[in-house]
Amino acid sequence: MFGSVKYRVPRGFRDFPPEVAILRKKVIEIVEDVFERFGFDPIETPVIEYWETLKGKYGDEVESKLLYRFQDPWSEEWLALRYDLTVPLARFVASHAPPLPFKRYHIGRVWRHERPQRGRYREFWQCDADIVGSPYPEADAEVIDVMCEVMKALSYKRFRVRLNDRRMLRGVFEEELRISKYGDEKTLEVFRAIDKLDKIGREGVREELLRTGLKGGEVQKIMETVEVSGEPEETLQFVEERFGGNENIKAALSHLSGILDNLTHKGKVTVDLSMVRGLDYYTGPIFETYIEEPKIGALAGGGRYDDLIERYGGPRTPSTGVSIGIERVIDAGLELGMFSLNQKTKTKVFVVNMGLEQRGYARKVAEEIRKSGLTVQVDLMRRSYRKQLEYCDKKGIPYLVFIGDRETRTETVTLYIKSTGERYEEIPLQQAVEVMLRKSR
Repeated sequence: MFGSVKYRVPRGFRDFPPEVAILRKKVIEIVEDVFERFGFDPIETPVIEYWETLKGKYGDEVESKLLYRFQDPWSEEWLALRYDLTVPLARFVASHAPPLPFKRYHIGRVWRHERPQRGRYREFWQCDADIVGSPYPEADAEVIDVMCEVMKALSYKRFRVRLNDRRMLRGVFEEELRISKYGDEKTLEVFRAIDKLDKIGREGVREELLRTGLKGGEVQKIMETVEVSGEPEETLQFVEERFGGNENIKAALSHLSGILDNLTHKGKVTVDLSMVRGLDYYTGPIFETYIEEPKIGALAGGGRYDDLIERYGGPRTPSTGVSIGIERVIDAGLELGMFSLNQKTKTKVFVVNMGLEQRGYARKVAEEIRKSGLTVQVDLMRRSYRKQLEYCDKKGIPYLVFIGDRETRTETVTLYIKSTGERYEEIPLQQAVEVMLRKSR
């Protein structure tokens, strides 16, 4: 009976075999390197937070459907898996009061109970970089530049940045629709509907807006507004000329202009009024990085959240940050041929013993090679010489160090380099190590 049971991971979750895990580790190390070059320091927070910590920060739809929530059987308190890394950061800052500006990065898993689809999983990794304490556009410009530098470091060239400001949309809605008369919750409902544009299309968004209670004419004006998109200067000028008297729009235009003035990657930017970001805690500028093909959604995104830390009992602390989705970055990179799964092991060297009597010397050789920093395996299965070679072929191990009777007697090794076919017969171990280190550079 036991043998007939098929054990598998839950829908939306995945195992990562070595070749995938190795690629993921490489990508994360590249992201970490960029973060650290910009002066961001790492932190860690628990994967589980109290439900009270997360409640009221994301919006009703997220909190009612997408958060993994459960009750602790001992304390009977409600807990939840973290949905993102931003809300835990706000709780952390309110609790620890670090010196400002606080530039932190955090790389870790998050969980969302949503429908799995291409580029969207229920468990995935985020790489976040945030600047806490600065209200100025220079901070937003820096996190956008960090986002762009990560894309470049990962060999993405044809990416674009969509830029908007929630205050600009609020201002347009106030001027065109007098939507503020419905209250702030109505504006948030409109934002959530617009955020689904890429998922459900124009007609789907139109239907969602009508379900909020807006009239047909109001919905039509909203749909016309979110079609405004283009080069930054032209788009901002258009908005200013048409709606420039509104205080929200004035603040947004001033801040966006400041971002563009300080942005190294200004040529990558499109101002797009349809981009709103779905989470309720955003208060100002918002941005996303995307590629035209494959259509996999935003690879990274973020924005300003000036009120979030205050909700945890801290002072009002302006903050801005970006989150990079590792799953989408890797999935798109594999599809575009930028990444490969060719590396099946981290092992560089395999010490092959030609017979069981050479095992002791083989272990000593492996120990010495490891001291150089090279990664080494020896046979632990008491396999034949031929079976050891088959294993090395399957794993793609590039350097083979052979230990036979003569090598054991003379305390030498024979080195074979698979990529070139070079063979060094009965040479001192130190010479073999030097050759492998030189070839590995």
